[in-house]
Amino acid sequence: MTDARLRRGRGSLGVSFFVQGVTFALLVTRIPGIQDRYGISDALLPVFLAAVPILAGVASVVTEKVVARVGPAVVLRWAQPVVLLALLGVGAGTELWEVAVALGLFGLAVGALDASMNMLGVSLQRAYGRSIMLGFHASYSLGGIVGASLAWVGAHWHLSLFVSYLPVVAVLLPAALVGSRWYGAGEQRAVKGAVGESGEGRGSGVAFALLLPLCLVMTFAYIGDSTVSNWSAKYLQDVLGSSEELATVPYNAYMVTTLLGRAVGDLGVRKLGAATVVRCGAVLAALGFAVVAVAPGAWVGIAGFTVLGFGLSVIVPQTFAAAGRLAFERHGPGASDAAVARLNVFNYVGFLIGSPLVGALGDAWSYRWAMLVPMVLVLVTVVYATSFGSREARYGGGHERPRTVDVG
Repeated sequence: MTDARLRRGRGSLGVSFFVQGVTFALLVTRIPGIQDRYGISDALLPVFLAAVPILAGVASVVTEKVVARVGPAVVLRWAQPVVLLALLGVGAGTELWEVAVALGLFGLAVGALDASMNMLGVSLQRAYGRSIMLGFHASYSLGGIVGASLAWVGAHWHLSLFVSYLPVVAVLLPAALVGSRWYGAGEQRAVKGAVGESGEGRGSGVAFALLLPLCLVMTFAYIGDSTVSNWSAKYLQDVLGSSEELATVPYNAYMVTTLLGRAVGDLGVRKLGAATVVRCGAVLAALGFAVVAVAPGAWVGIAGFTVLGFGLSVIVPQTFAAAGRLAFERHGPGASDAAVARLNVFNYVGFLIGSPLVGALGDAWSYRWAMLVPMVLVLVTVVYATSFGSREARYGGGHERPRTVDVG
């Protein structure tokens, strides 16, 4: 059996991913409602959407330095409550400056949270010796489904943002704090095993050239993801003529298929290798964007976003895992944390580019044709799939270690 401490660390980290999925979905699926509440114009909306990933990228860079001193478990333990409280602040304000402050705080906290959360996931995967990273992101997807469903309830019953957010924060905040007590156990066990295998300490030097292909993959994947997150609701309402209630469905459908893809993705990586899985995902994602672009009505558009979920589901988790593995092999476990933090910045680069790019092209040209841009970029990911290794180069350097028993 697997070490009980690792199981606790894995379970608590899964809860953290779930909580973040709920939180983020509640924010992005109610963008039309947030826009109406604060009177944010269509011209100003991309500025607000861009500010969040910019601040998150800054926080991710800072997190690389902080975790070298206190470890990712401590950062995650305190970043997650701030994200939840910032979400509540978005629903509580009435003035434009208030939502600006709340979204700014949300962005800063999310940057620290995403970086530390994925650092812990990569280190736990190393300790397990087999692919488990997709499982963590599946928890995030499940949280996204719950969050999008709660957003639908809020829109259906015409609840204010604050009334929609308050009970969710009241439940998730204590759960996140309780679960955080086990982050450190999993992290310590993972780092101990990694140091024992490599004979190296917590080095931090990572050459950017080593990560560049993975940074491009991460950017393209998040351009696609940000298109769904930030524009799917408006696309259905403004282009395909749906109601506000129905406009919450595409993100929910996207998260359902993302969950399904990630639920079986670890098995696919173990059997076929990460490169093959990533290639298949990129092709499916491109197909989904094509369907969205030519959709004659709302339900066909929802079908396109559904296919997108299957395609994009596997790319991001495997990119984090590949970066952590490459950095660890070259420089040791500390470099793995640094690589994840730096790669995480390109998560936000993708969001930063994707949101205004689709919005600008949609306003100047057509929202339908704007969907073809992320389609092409995601398809380019196929070219960089070799960065994930051959079929034999599965996690753990070509082998997966057997499960271990901790008798101490």
